[in-house]
Amino acid sequence: ILSQRPTTTGKMRTILLAYWVICVTTTAAFAPPAFGLGALFRPPNIKIIKSDGDSDRLDEAGKFFVDAFWTGKVGGGADTLSPKQAFQLERQQVAEFSKRYRRRAAKQSGRLPGNYAGQSLDSSSELVLCVNGSDEVIGCAGVEVSRIKKMDGYDSSFSGPLMSNLAISRKYRRKGLAEDLVKAAENIARREWGYDDCYLYVEKRNTPAIKLYQKLGYKSIWEDDSATTLLPTGDGRIANGKTTIVCMKKRIGAGLFGNLFG
Repeated sequence: ILSQRPTTTGKMRTILLAYWVICVTTTAAFAPPAFGLGALFRPPNIKIIKSDGDSDRLDEAGKFFVDAFWTGKVGGGADTLSPKQAFQLERQQVAEFSKRYRRRAAKQSGRLPGNYAGQSLDSSSELVLCVNGSDEVIGCAGVEVSRIKKMDGYDSSFSGPLMSNLAISRKYRRKGLAEDLVKAAENIARREWGYDDCYLYVEKRNTPAIKLYQKLGYKSIWEDDSATTLLPTGDGRIANGKTTIVCMKKRIGAGLFGNLFG
């Protein structure tokens, strides 16, 4: 019996089958698959979903965010929050998520401390959630159409999709979930809102986050050393201190090589 070399069509079928197997592991219809070593250790039954502005989901996400982001915050944040700190941050974070992502007709007033907190002037906003098999929030990332500063000396700005509030539960880190959330947010900005670029703000001292964004194709376009941020301190206070913000940009709408020229 003569052996037969695999045809090009057969190879392509094998590649497509392998790609399909990877795609269905997240069970999230609109979320792209995550590649790399992290995806190999992904827990089962993980889903990437939209909050769709649901108040209960936003409340749950706000409470989750306090533990995942504010506890041990980069820059010297307290490793353990006092009951008072936890209460204050939870109340503020739930209010902030409600203001940014809840579906409502009327614009709400008020904002958290910090000159990079606030509400989008556009109705396009979404908080993407990562949930486990028990339907508990274990990660989130927000994206909204907002005013992006140019930092060109003229205090000008433009409208574009701004990604923020990326956080993953400590138990589920280094499993490719942060990448999934970022890609899901980018898909919303590109496929649903029609934008070609996506932006984000990150603290310069948050080196792990900057490395993650660079890995995913984001490039720094400016820095602002006059920004402010909240920081839970070890003595039970919530300080409002200075930080340096880096604005990063990624070309998401020009195909495989779009970011080389963005």
